[in-house]
Amino acid sequence: MQNTLTLNPPFSIKQLSLKSFLKSFWILSFALCLSLSVFYVFQMNEIIKGSYSIEQYEKNLSVLSQENDNLKINFSKSKSLDNIEGLAQSLNLEKITEVKYIQILGNQVVAAK
Repeated sequence: MQNTLTLNPPFSIKQLSLKSFLKSFWILSFALCLSLSVFYVFQMNEIIKGSYSIEQYEKNLSVLSQENDNLKINFSKSKSLDNIEGLAQSLNLEKITEVKYIQILGNQVVAAK
């Protein structure tokens, strides 16, 4: 038995006709267009979800900003001088006329008996 080695491929380039080349070209082109279309649909879906989320966050932000403004107004109303004077009168507090300080002798706060 003789073994021979050839440098020629089992098919020749001439055997690949233009018809088979065009067929494979159109199949690959169609697959590429289909995969890009699917990718486009998924990307558009993500963009729409993102814009909807941003819109919802902006609505929440405006509601929270309005609540914050209302709380600031209520806080300033409750801390006004008229309300503080009314609260002092309702608690029977009096104006200070004289201040007296307690003198502590030595460095001790508490002395032992």
